[in-house]
Amino acid sequence: MTEKIDDNLIFSLWKKISKTRAVEEKIVEIYPEKDIRCPVHLSLGQEGVAAGVSQALNKEDLVFSNHRSHAHYISKGGDIKSMFAELYGKKTGCAGGRGGSMHLLDESVGFMGATPIVGNTIPLAVGAALSVKMQNKKQVVVLYIGDGAIEEGVFHESINFASLKKLPILFVCENNLYSVYTPLAERQPIRPIYTLAIGHGVEASQGDGTDAHEVYKVAQEAVEKIRNGGGPIFLEFLTYRWRTHCGIDDDDHLKYRDEAELKKWKGKDPLVAIKNKITNSTTISNRDLDNETNRINKEINEAVEFAKKSPYPSLDEPLKVYS
Repeated sequence: MTEKIDDNLIFSLWKKISKTRAVEEKIVEIYPEKDIRCPVHLSLGQEGVAAGVSQALNKEDLVFSNHRSHAHYISKGGDIKSMFAELYGKKTGCAGGRGGSMHLLDESVGFMGATPIVGNTIPLAVGAALSVKMQNKKQVVVLYIGDGAIEEGVFHESINFASLKKLPILFVCENNLYSVYTPLAERQPIRPIYTLAIGHGVEASQGDGTDAHEVYKVAQEAVEKIRNGGGPIFLEFLTYRWRTHCGIDDDDHLKYRDEAELKKWKGKDPLVAIKNKITNSTTISNRDLDNETNRINKEINEAVEFAKKSPYPSLDEPLKVYS
């Protein structure tokens, strides 16, 4: 029996994934021009997690990210003009041109920032969740971390505190099986990552990060529980990055990933998966998809032009303190 799916929901998920994919493919295209000087960590292949989780959030909910932040930023409603300007180091960037790809920030949509230090945003997100609880707000805090961040002591200290205080925070682990070039099996004992959260008294589960609709359903249930005072929840989503850890290139020649493994995960493309759901279970037409694709591409081209024409910060700009 074909699953009944809400057209507006599935179209929104498709748009989030499509926009992220198109933005990052544009970065791959323009990065060799050498006008973007900051390192970039692409989310190609991992877009389903951010799309599904963000779909379950309100604008007022708060998100903290890491070095691989583009999908998180875009799916939360971040302005891609400001994002591209930040990549170009321009004054109109979302961090004033001072942070680059790994320091995106847009408080207007609840995107509270990203940092490249592994595990660095964990205590910040937990602190924000404590603030939300102390002020009796209905916000939910979302923290995106990778499998490598689980190995940091601050993760265990922070999730223990969140569990103790029943804080309104959703821990989202994007497990792409590698920390740079080192596979999970060479870094951690063989056991599901989410069981570590259970050990801290936190409800936790594992899901398929390539299926944005399934991610949404799991995240929606978790967010509702958290918003109603249920305390922290930890979700681990299995996913896979297609390109090198840092940069725009393929890195198949390094042979740290098995060729069959790479082929298998590329066959689980989150964009193809959501397109198949649209084709099989909705009334959304190919024309609707084509029109939206054209709109996204136009928006991206305008964002790149905006970034290129924007001014650089003045020499005293980095010294300014922003609240």
